[in-house]
Amino acid sequence: QVQLVESGGGLVQAGGSLRLSCAASARAFRLHTMGWYRQAPGKQRELVAHISGTGSTNYADFVKGRFTISRDNARNTVSLQMNSLKPEDTAVYYCTDVTLDYTGEGTQVTVSS
Repeated sequence: QVQLVESGGGLVQAGGSLRLSCAASARAFRLHTMGWYRQAPGKQRELVAHISGTGSTNYADFVKGRFTISRDNARNTVSLQMNSLKPEDTAVYYCTDVTLDYTGEGTQVTVSS
């Protein structure tokens, strides 16, 4: 059974930084594409970033230059470094095993103005 456990969310002022982490239990984690999605109140869930097993990355336009996704295949973790945060980044952030189509429970990120 796959488990994805997110951590690192919280409250931060605009312009600040947070680092989200996701611990995964999938056996072949290193082969899986992993992603971070987010959902703000009243809005649809949207892609933030993907990272393939080989480290290729893809970012939504609204986070390019501010967020960085990375992974540690030895530790089965994927992280999202978020810099220059804006109030519009406020959302629940979800870690997703894209290969298995499985999503964690999410972690709240709140950016105050």
